[in-house]
Amino acid sequence: MSNPLPSLADRILGRADLEAYVGAGAHLVKCTLDEADLKGFDLSSFVFERCSLSETAFTGATLEFAKFSHCRGPKADFSGSNCTEATFSDCDFNNGSFHGATLTSTRFTASKLTGVDFSQVHTFDIGFVDCLLVAARMPKMTFRKEKLAGIDFSMADLSDCDFRDAVFERSSLREANIERAQFQNADLRGADLGGLSMLRDRTRFRGAVISAAQAELVLDEYGFRVRAK
Repeated sequence: MSNPLPSLADRILGRADLEAYVGAGAHLVKCTLDEADLKGFDLSSFVFERCSLSETAFTGATLEFAKFSHCRGPKADFSGSNCTEATFSDCDFNNGSFHGATLTSTRFTASKLTGVDFSQVHTFDIGFVDCLLVAARMPKMTFRKEKLAGIDFSMADLSDCDFRDAVFERSSLREANIERAQFQNADLRGADLGGLSMLRDRTRFRGAVISAAQAELVLDEYGFRVRAK
């Protein structure tokens, strides 16, 4: 049985406070690390539980197998970090950044990621469930054959994304930027498609499945009136 991680609770922490735990791991509970400089640290297997991470700099940090639970970190910066097999649950990282991060087998669950920058990330088997990604920047990300449940992509930048064979459930693509995104054979019946110009480049939707009600809305945007007879 592995030894439990040392625990730090209800403390205000900075770079110097965590240096002794770098590479070894620690369990931080209700700690405040606002604006802390953790650039380049090896924070593998760290556990952040109910911590305040406002504008915390994780730039270039190693966060393999790290766990973030019920944390609040507006504008937290994970740019260039390695988040392989890291988990983020019930977190709020609005307007943060994962620009250029490695997100292999990374999981985001029930989290608020409004306005987050996911541009130029390196991904494989990334997972989002019940997440707000409103106005997030996610160009060129791959969701092929993924089940996307409870995902709000409203107004997100999804240009050049790959949604081929994906299945949407309780999700929204309303007014998202889907320029050059691929939706061939996707099941879109569980997505809000409001504001999308799907017929402008219909080859990108070849084989996609939509409901009768969605088809009526799509045609209505182009001035068609659907009647039963």
